[in-house]
Amino acid sequence: MRVLTRSVLRGAAWLRVSAAKLRLRFVAMAAPWLLGAGVVSAMAWVTASSAQDVGDDTMRGADSPSLAQCRERIAISSVQIDRDCLRRVYRLPIEQWPRPQLEPGALWSEFAPLPKAAPSPADNPPSAEKLALGRRLFEDPRLSGSGQIACASCHDRELGWGDGRSVPFGHDRQSGRRNAISLAMSGLSQPLFWDGRAQTLEAQALHPIADPREMAAKPSLVLKRLRRDADYPKAFGAAFGSSRIDMDQVSKALAVFQRSLLPRANRFDRFLEGRRDLLDDRQLWGLHLFRTRAGCMNCHSGASLSDQSFHNLGLHFYGRKLQDLGRYEVTGLAADAGKFKTPSLRNVAKTGPWMHNGRFANLRGVMNLYNAGMPRPQPTSAQIGDPLFPQPDPLLKPLDLHRAELDAIVAYLETL
Repeated sequence: MRVLTRSVLRGAAWLRVSAAKLRLRFVAMAAPWLLGAGVVSAMAWVTASSAQDVGDDTMRGADSPSLAQCRERIAISSVQIDRDCLRRVYRLPIEQWPRPQLEPGALWSEFAPLPKAAPSPADNPPSAEKLALGRRLFEDPRLSGSGQIACASCHDRELGWGDGRSVPFGHDRQSGRRNAISLAMSGLSQPLFWDGRAQTLEAQALHPIADPREMAAKPSLVLKRLRRDADYPKAFGAAFGSSRIDMDQVSKALAVFQRSLLPRANRFDRFLEGRRDLLDDRQLWGLHLFRTRAGCMNCHSGASLSDQSFHNLGLHFYGRKLQDLGRYEVTGLAADAGKFKTPSLRNVAKTGPWMHNGRFANLRGVMNLYNAGMPRPQPTSAQIGDPLFPQPDPLLKPLDLHRAELDAIVAYLETL
């Protein structure tokens, strides 16, 4: 009986395969006569569609939505997101993901994994000797006037190359004006600093050394100390071919070291490279919201997750004790009043507190502020008509996101 049953099953399977082959032959033979009915046109449409889309729909169950239906569902869904549809859509190549929701004037580029190394200028190619020298200088407090503060004092590897404070302590325990921005992405940032006052890493490296609030050192004092050291002349000679030490060499060695701080590929990079299983459902939902309803890609996109531009978030405190006009202090243009550089979101979970003044101690608080459309200070009666009163960035609008959506975005940010 068992032998008979197996024979019957094999025969049924053979008949199904044969019938399928006959149907294919019929379609191929009949195609020339079916042009008027539009069958060949339909076949051409299927061929032109994404092979992955077709494969996805072919494999779905009879009751499962099509890929097009899935796109519609995640486009209109809010708190009750269809997790299966979301995962199907984001399994596709990145160019087939939902297009970001952008405001007019937004500068953006598609997500991309981090490069293996930061680009270097032609006049400062990297070398192992420069890297070693730059690391040593970065950690040496003799670059400060007091001999007590090093670059590493405010830029700690364990804290995402920040210092974990709202604003850093500098020379003679002075408080800085702005949060110590992470150096991890400095090799892919231009211009640099919150106000963009340095165009290159080489120029940036010298600013903190001379700043009276930070390291407060005169170049002549720094060079005197380095030249007196028993080992530095040899290290400079190995790095630059000459034991003569000057501030140009100091800046170049520090810049080479800072370019080496580019973060290693993380879970998000591997996700972008094809490991679509590396984000859980909530993180993937956060990624989708980041691209769409939250509008985050208006300012945070590309491999560096920054548009390298400047925006006014309403945190300038104009006319008050904590006033900071940001980019205006560099350009002198009224249109730049209150604007600050868009930071990279790489390692963002490690680099709190956040914002240029370090006023926010947790990422959820930052998201609450964006959800409300950021503060929008109004001029006092004395400030009406003041050309310097900072104007809020038009990219910022209330988002009306629910609590679960905000939590999902934070979960996604923690993967970066």
